[in-house]
Amino acid sequence: MQKFSAVKKPTAAKSKQKGFVLYDGPSVLDGAPIVVVATLETSNAKTGAMVQTWILRSDIEPHQAIKTGEDASVCGNCPQRHYSKGSCYVMTHQAPLSVFRSYKKGLYPTYDAAKHSHILAGRALRLGAYGDPAAVPFEVFEPLVALASVHTGYTHQIAHKAFDKRYLSVCQVSADTPKQALKYQALGAKTFRVALPDDSLFDNEIECLSDSKGIQCIDCGLCDGQSKNIAIVVHGQRKNNFKSNLIQTIEVA
Repeated sequence: MQKFSAVKKPTAAKSKQKGFVLYDGPSVLDGAPIVVVATLETSNAKTGAMVQTWILRSDIEPHQAIKTGEDASVCGNCPQRHYSKGSCYVMTHQAPLSVFRSYKKGLYPTYDAAKHSHILAGRALRLGAYGDPAAVPFEVFEPLVALASVHTGYTHQIAHKAFDKRYLSVCQVSADTPKQALKYQALGAKTFRVALPDDSLFDNEIECLSDSKGIQCIDCGLCDGQSKNIAIVVHGQRKNNFKSNLIQTIEVA
């Protein structure tokens, strides 16, 4: 079985964020008020210069929402939420808070396809720099994915009662154990599995190319819900909170 590897990531230059409000309305998951903001510039060295979309509660700052559990409106039943003492790598008091406060200041105009689609056309798109895309009506993201040169997306909501199965066509399904990955693959999903450093890849998986080869997401685009089953070693400041069964040698058709 192939082992995971590690590659030093490139450093991207910082840039000022500008963007649009894509959606301002109820969460698909629980009906609470949420907002989706697309930012056009990023300093994220892993993804590269993708349009980043942020899915946030619109009535509470994100670093507060994770303390009260109100982040469930945008993160659903994800077991890696901070509220659940999970391993989510997103630091909500950083970029998500900055985007939220800029939204509250009215710095992002509402997206109008007739006026603004040319700005997004041909750009690489990341669904959910923070938050789960499935918290958002599919109709919000569908035309933007069609405009994009490549896109990436991940959802933990496949088991949620409100999950829109159309998201399986544009998002990887997040898996936290080998058993989950096999279950979701059997349902026809492409999976994105978080693993431990000593784990092995399944025969039908590839390691995240950012980790194995230093390729940025903008130049990869395989996490599109259609291409490959991907696995990645758990990372981020809270990685020690991640718990998963050790992968056993399993033949996967």
